[in-house]
Amino acid sequence: MLMTIMLPFHATIVPQFVLYEHLGWVGTILPIVAPKFLAVDAFFVFLLVQFIRNIPTSLDDAAKIDGCGPFRLFYWVILPLLTPALATTAIFTFIFTWNDFFCQLLYLGNSVSSYTVPVALRAFIDATSLSSWPQTLAMSLLSLLPIIGFFMAFQRLLVEGISTTGLKG
Repeated sequence: MLMTIMLPFHATIVPQFVLYEHLGWVGTILPIVAPKFLAVDAFFVFLLVQFIRNIPTSLDDAAKIDGCGPFRLFYWVILPLLTPALATTAIFTFIFTWNDFFCQLLYLGNSVSSYTVPVALRAFIDATSLSSWPQTLAMSLLSLLPIIGFFMAFQRLLVEGISTTGLKG
């Protein structure tokens, strides 16, 4: 798992593009959204594994004695304890995906209507460097509002998830 974290993203972009082209996903939003739901970012998998390792096994044993099966044990015992870590993962995934430029430029194609905010901001800058900077800066500020709102909504869970992930004992 650590090797996949150390592998540069750009080393896997060509095989991913070929796969998404074969699936017919290039030109749609699916190559950007679908991998995020399938836990392909090794950092977040590593974060969740470290968080689960800190959950005491006595909770598992107590739930098994009470008659919980594996799925019920996960749903009623483990998942509520994972809420801070899942919120941390969701916040960081949202911010990384929102700010991503390269994948969105590569997978969305040339349709201006499907541009995301970072790609649209770049398209707003003229090739002759005669850009209208006040409008560009206003659009940049407006592009930050969803990230700030998402962060403010889940700030408590983010701080709780970060502070309890590395604890032992």
